[in-house]
Amino acid sequence: MGNGWHEWPLVLFTVLGQCVAGALIVSGLCWFTAKDDAARKHIVRSMFFLWVVMGVGFLASVMHLGSPLRALNSLNRVGASALSNEIASGSLFFAVGGFWWLVAFLDKMPATLGKIWLLVSMILGVVFVWAMTNVYQIDTVPTWYNGYTTTAFFMTVLLTGPLFAALLLRVVGVSFNAATFATISVLGLLICVAVIVLQGMSLGAIHSSVQQANSLVPDYGILQVWRIMLLTAGLGCWICPLIRRKDPHIAGLALGLILVLAGELIGRGLFYGLHMTVGMAVAG
Repeated sequence: MGNGWHEWPLVLFTVLGQCVAGALIVSGLCWFTAKDDAARKHIVRSMFFLWVVMGVGFLASVMHLGSPLRALNSLNRVGASALSNEIASGSLFFAVGGFWWLVAFLDKMPATLGKIWLLVSMILGVVFVWAMTNVYQIDTVPTWYNGYTTTAFFMTVLLTGPLFAALLLRVVGVSFNAATFATISVLGLLICVAVIVLQGMSLGAIHSSVQQANSLVPDYGILQVWRIMLLTAGLGCWICPLIRRKDPHIAGLALGLILVLAGELIGRGLFYGLHMTVGMAVAG
């Protein structure tokens, strides 16, 4: 029993990976709609930090596996193993997107090819998140084997990605339709709250012969309350200036991103803390 933080490498890998996937989609859409080449260059320059964060996420993933050689071995069953599919799709997303950024940053990218390449990278980000969700669709782990897992992972994309992109674009001085993406993040928060409530209610009906699911994380309720407060405060750092028709400050966006990431890290820790297996054994 616990809050799941013993799986901190996976907590970081999944949350940061989903954050980068969402931020690339938002930044990519802004790149597509940029009015001139100067704005595109600024956007590309800001995307450097996406791949830095993605690198941190993959480093955490390797630490979970114990060594880089084990990470390579995890690719042995691509197509048959959900874990292999996750590592393969994540590596492909990282490689394709990162190489697009490098060529675009060096200003060696042909215009038409660049658009297609970026679009493929954005799609690979969605595939990567989908592959993540499939890793945890295990029928012997009833607390994970449900639609709440998939929904929660994609809500992390909506909660963290647009805010991360907004921060990067604000740093380089590129304007974009922030109100639209902020609204999407608010919708993600509402769905997230609904998932928390519904999943919390369902835990009482899940049990093994020796363990009740709602006893796996004794502080589940209070930690979820803290999570919602952090998410709300973080998005508020972004949305409140927009309501006043002002550009958010860089410091405010950075604080907001930290708060939202902290909330999602708590949520992901709780997710891993709910791990249990059917039958006599309970893991976690």
